[in-house]
Amino acid sequence: MTAAVVVLALASLIVAALIARPLWTAQRRRRLRAQAIPTEWHAIIGYTMPLYARLPEELRQRLDGLVNQFLAEKQFVGCQGLGVTLEMKLAIAAQACLLVLNRSPSVYDALYSVLIYPAQFIARDERRDEAGVVHEREQVLAGQAWETHRIILSWEDVQASAARPNDGFNVVYHEFAHYLDAEAGAVNGAPLLGDEEHYERWARVMSEEFLRLRAAASRGEETLLDPYAAEDEAEFFAVATEVFFECPADLRREHPALYGELRTYYRLDPAAWT
Repeated sequence: MTAAVVVLALASLIVAALIARPLWTAQRRRRLRAQAIPTEWHAIIGYTMPLYARLPEELRQRLDGLVNQFLAEKQFVGCQGLGVTLEMKLAIAAQACLLVLNRSPSVYDALYSVLIYPAQFIARDERRDEAGVVHEREQVLAGQAWETHRIILSWEDVQASAARPNDGFNVVYHEFAHYLDAEAGAVNGAPLLGDEEHYERWARVMSEEFLRLRAAASRGEETLLDPYAAEDEAEFFAVATEVFFECPADLRREHPALYGELRTYYRLDPAAWT
């Protein structure tokens, strides 16, 4: 056998492997999503994500399958000596998967790991001002989703969200909303929507609601959405996502247009879950 024939044979094998890999991955994921999760997982998810009990049965079963897939594919890393437990994995996976329950979970394909700190952590970054001067800064954060391969969370804050499920604050929803926002190429409060008509409606509603919140915050008024949402459009989307899942009936009543846009985007109607 000549060297040229060997090279051609190896090339054919590589091409065949590249073609087969996506098919194998799809089959493995279908098996994972079809598997029933252990009984004890239901109790853990229900404790760490109280909304789980209100999910319609069909959606709960779909969520179980996505949790199976998420746990099989993502790495969970404890930081500062924190030991990662099954409770931590299930709490984060269930809430992350809820956001894509009726969307494509492939948006998380690039996510490799979830880093878990015991409590809030210090993050350092650089910002360039209008004059072009670069400033270094430190921030104390409960979560961070600044790249596609990893998300960082404070376990203390994840637990606080479970303890107060209706206060409109949820670090997992917040950070994974940022991750979904980045699917369109930039974290700017305009996630991947689909058709042009939806983008136009989204831009109009989100802009109106964002400016409304900013005005209310500047007057010192109490608002359903945390005033932090007035920081910029990206934070507005992330905070609105928290409230959409934590206080859906309140959001639907006080901000019906905003609720409608989020319902269309997530393809879920949590205010209807009783």
